[in-house]
Amino acid sequence: MTPLEVTPEHLQALVPFIVVGFLAQLIDGALGMAFGVITSTLLVGVLGVPPARASASVHLVEAFTTAASGISHIVQRNVDWRLFSRLALPGMAGGIGGAYLLSNINGALARPFVTGYLVLAGLYLGWRAWRMRTDLPPRRAKVVAPLGLVGGFLDAAGGGGWGPVVSSNLLLQGTDPRTTIGTVNVAEFALTLTISLAFLVSLGLTAFTTAAVGLIIGGLLAAPLGAVLAKRVRPRVLLGAVSVVLVVTSTYGFVSSLG
Repeated sequence: MTPLEVTPEHLQALVPFIVVGFLAQLIDGALGMAFGVITSTLLVGVLGVPPARASASVHLVEAFTTAASGISHIVQRNVDWRLFSRLALPGMAGGIGGAYLLSNINGALARPFVTGYLVLAGLYLGWRAWRMRTDLPPRRAKVVAPLGLVGGFLDAAGGGGWGPVVSSNLLLQGTDPRTTIGTVNVAEFALTLTISLAFLVSLGLTAFTTAAVGLIIGGLLAAPLGAVLAKRVRPRVLLGAVSVVLVVTSTYGFVSSLG
């Protein structure tokens, strides 16, 4: 991959990244997870981009897509601002630490443990969606700041993970799926902007590749649609969809980390 540039010769090569960015952001905006996991897997596993450069590129893209997605969720009134204030700062602090780790140390050692845990969390969320009662009010999350710190750290160190870690754990605590997804998306903008700046300091502009252009275009096109889906789909269906995406992506990540 070459440093960020766009010429007529590169337009055809951008099309697959536009498609990937669109689909990944549509899922992420509607379910609060999977953009970083999908795009990082493509860059590292398919194109052979080094993990630090892949994570840097993904977070540069997410600085744009999460801004658009966050605005859409705000417009759709999907955001719990009290929850946001408890998530954002710890997440930014964790993201700085994760970016430093990935830029200087092998951060892949914990990946099997994290992805294995997320597979189990996804299965439990699927069970909860199956047994979900619509007459029970959602609960307010008790564990938030430590969750934001860990989620931000793992997101930067692993090239993705904020949504799966934070959204799944908040949902496990019984929070409302719609406002949880919207709030996590808005908080992710602050996180990705911080991580992108940290990678820029650590790695320089060469960390960001032409693939980022296609991912940005596709992600921006899909961002408004995800927020609308999150508002209009029933909580039980949202929770079930989160479970499926979490189990599939985390199982793939777990198997890949062992190989």
